[in-house]
Amino acid sequence: MSGKVVLRLFLALLLTLAAAYYQRKTGPTYPLKGQRSWQEVQIRYSFERSHGGAGDQPVEITVSDTTVKAMLIYRRLRSEDAWTGMVMKKGEQGHYSASLPHQPPAGKIEYFILLNKADQSTVLPENKSVVTRFKGAVPVAVLIPHILLMFLAMLLSNAAGLESLVNGRLLNKYALWTTVCLLFGGMILGPVVQKYAFGTFWSGIPFGYDLTDNKTLLTMLVWLIALWKGWSSRARRTWIIVAAVILLLVFSIPHSVMGSELNYQTAKIESGK
Repeated sequence: MSGKVVLRLFLALLLTLAAAYYQRKTGPTYPLKGQRSWQEVQIRYSFERSHGGAGDQPVEITVSDTTVKAMLIYRRLRSEDAWTGMVMKKGEQGHYSASLPHQPPAGKIEYFILLNKADQSTVLPENKSVVTRFKGAVPVAVLIPHILLMFLAMLLSNAAGLESLVNGRLLNKYALWTTVCLLFGGMILGPVVQKYAFGTFWSGIPFGYDLTDNKTLLTMLVWLIALWKGWSSRARRTWIIVAAVILLLVFSIPHSVMGSELNYQTAKIESGK
């Protein structure tokens, strides 16, 4: 393998890592972290926005002044529930904790924390509540191959795009393996992961508007076309560049945006929210 090929692979890896980091960091299930100062009290928090498996979801904060009283306030999202309050337990070194009640797969709870000190009060986070989504446990034997194959698909797609710019000799191989990884990682293992997590194999077109399912379907179709054109058309470089750009843009969309959500009124899981 020549030095130029290795350099292009390295650039493809950097591009893939940057896109993956952006997707995770901006997604609606990424923990909401922060710290603030209030009434000479230092507060640190990390609010989870996704909870998998059985059991309640823990909510924890750290407060420098243990005379502060903290209460967890929550309700089911888009329901007619009244807000429920729960006093948070004090632990060692200013550690406060409480738990949100377990929900069925795709059930969502919105919550915030109310702090009181000397007749003064504030809320965490400021000016908004946190929304968390519950899901079923996904076996590691399914989840890890799914994640690895989707990462490889993005890496190989970026490598194919860079290779097409110079009409490299590995172009068709990258295109083929990108398509294979998308097929097994996205179209086969992806629905299996969703079945474990939310009880349904597919929530995209034509059954729903789940963005994760739909963007996987879009990139699969685009790469199938690019692979076909790559073997039969003189314009193969153009088709592969287009497919690589589309995959990069689509998979930079934060994960779980417009995902599955339990409708508490109908007890049915809906998508596209």
